[in-house]
Amino acid sequence: MLEELVRRLEQRKNDGLFRYRLTRQSPQTPHVKIATQSNLSFASNDYLGLANHPEVAAALCRGTLQYGVGSGASHLISGHSEVHHELENALAKFVELPNALLFSTGYMANIAVVTTLVGHHDAVFADKLNHASLNDAALLSKAKLIRYPHLDLESLERALARTNAPNKLVLTDAVFSMDGDIAPIKALLTLCQKHGAWLLVDDAHGFGVLGRAGKGTLHRGLEPVDLNSPHLIYMATLGKAVGVFGAFVAGQPALIEMLIQFARTYGYTTAMPSALACAIMQSLVLLEQEEWRREKLARLIALLKDHYQSSRWPLLASATPIQPLLIRESSTAILLSELLRREGILVPAIRPPTVPMGQARLRISLSASHHEEEVIRLAETLQRAERTI
Repeated sequence: MLEELVRRLEQRKNDGLFRYRLTRQSPQTPHVKIATQSNLSFASNDYLGLANHPEVAAALCRGTLQYGVGSGASHLISGHSEVHHELENALAKFVELPNALLFSTGYMANIAVVTTLVGHHDAVFADKLNHASLNDAALLSKAKLIRYPHLDLESLERALARTNAPNKLVLTDAVFSMDGDIAPIKALLTLCQKHGAWLLVDDAHGFGVLGRAGKGTLHRGLEPVDLNSPHLIYMATLGKAVGVFGAFVAGQPALIEMLIQFARTYGYTTAMPSALACAIMQSLVLLEQEEWRREKLARLIALLKDHYQSSRWPLLASATPIQPLLIRESSTAILLSELLRREGILVPAIRPPTVPMGQARLRISLSASHHEEEVIRLAETLQRAERTI
């Protein structure tokens, strides 16, 4: 048995797909220390620069003194504290949906929604570039999984029209984590309303960054999404733009009560520490009040696109802090990432199975904490690397 594991690991190395963990020795900021070396980092989802904010850290400390370190039990036993409840109310109000429910991770939240709403005789429709958590949730539900081509709403509508499943659920990333493009949420919701399907929107990379006051992808654009629609289910994470940890699902009261009563990833796990909820509450205040963070992000995105121009390794068409540099070959992506590391710049190489074969890339993540000269340095280093690799 162990010999078979070793063989599979060696094959992964030979395929150029082996992963190594970097051990960070500093806070999550644009400058991180790894193996005693300082790196200019474009490898974090801390889009607004709140992960190391002193006010958020102070709120965490106050919360620890008030509530202790661990919650000690699941939400359904004795782990649900008053600050958990306050945070759920604050999140629902922030995204302008009736109710919200906290989860420890977005992975657990997605599994909760999908496995609670659909089962063996039902159907799940998923964009082919969805996050792994949505795909795994669909498989765990035992519903029929139908994957439609990326952002192809005509294919999705044909598939919805063909099925006679009693319950239908459409799954989509709001911002796709490896391409940085944005799903047409309003059009998707219209389709779901027409065909009697649920729509689960995973806004892990849009919440805090997009929309009015950072309220997320549902609040983006000139045509507002129907927030009162019973078909709409919203999930967002709290460890990216919010800078802390956890996730939440928001929607109609009956949906949230169903998750409390039936979701296994909610009822059978220890509650998030209350101190983290205190930190998230403070981060939400900063997120809403400090519009300059999103404005600066927009400037940095434009700056990168302006200073880096290449036909060999193009930046994909993303208007979000996720700026993928398409390399295609895994070996070249690794080589480029290693070259940047030698220059003191950290940008991860993303390879299959995270992305399709032939679609390896560097995933550049921008933060409001970056300085303009740092983004220019990255662009110029990439231009030089193109002439040497």
